[in-house]
Amino acid sequence: MKINYSEIRSFLIIAIGLAIYSFGWTAFLIPSGIIGGGVSGIGTLIYYATEKSIPVGYSFFVINVFLIIIALKILGSKFGLKTIFAILVGSVLLSTFQKFITAPLVDDKFMAAIIGGALGGIGVGLTISQGGSSGGTDIIAMIINKYRNISPGRIILYLDIFIIASSYIVFEDVPTIVYGYVVMSIASYSIDMMISGSKQSAQVFIISRKYEDIAARVSEETGRGISMLHSTGWYTRKETKMLMIVVRKHETQHIFKVIKEIDPEAFISMASVMGVYGLGFEEIRA
Repeated sequence: MKINYSEIRSFLIIAIGLAIYSFGWTAFLIPSGIIGGGVSGIGTLIYYATEKSIPVGYSFFVINVFLIIIALKILGSKFGLKTIFAILVGSVLLSTFQKFITAPLVDDKFMAAIIGGALGGIGVGLTISQGGSSGGTDIIAMIINKYRNISPGRIILYLDIFIIASSYIVFEDVPTIVYGYVVMSIASYSIDMMISGSKQSAQVFIISRKYEDIAARVSEETGRGISMLHSTGWYTRKETKMLMIVVRKHETQHIFKVIKEIDPEAFISMASVMGVYGLGFEEIRA
């Protein structure tokens, strides 16, 4: 039986993402009394409403299990192993961290909101980038979307606004609501940056006398397609070939390394591209 190292790496990244997420909540948001969105926000509300007798990790687990049971009946088996894994890991880490971290790492509440929101967003972004989900409002959005023509993103936004506004019932404090919306904004931005960052692509043009060697090795080592274009130098009037490669940005370092080893005098032009669709990149959605 072959070991799928790619899947193991994916689960490991999800675990790291959940660790960052849990640390952001337990080290900054929960001890500061800041209510963010999602199930963790509900868990924080329950934690303070019960005078800190029910840890956030417990609420996080129970609510998610309840939502998954309902979703399985309504939506069918759309939830993969990665989502269940993420929920279990998130529950354990939230509970564990909360036992050891009893005070916020920064005294300033606004800074706690920014740092906690950023860490939470980065953690969720890593999880989503590997095909996982922390559950919670994502599941509710999918259920509502089945019966109503409302985008999941908008549903999650409305739910988070409602959860944060509900903190007034427990704290009776308007600034707490404001801090919650700061967390929501920072987390949303961080998630977008993490997801879009992993999908950023670059277009590389290479002019070299050893274009065949470069093309052969880059194609073999990256698995990316390469286009060979005819070009003529204006000054030399010599005809040559120019290579064009479109890759993810994180792959460019390896391409530069290959080019430097084969032809250090090669001319290279690289540009960021807004979107790439097709085999190995994004799927065209009409």
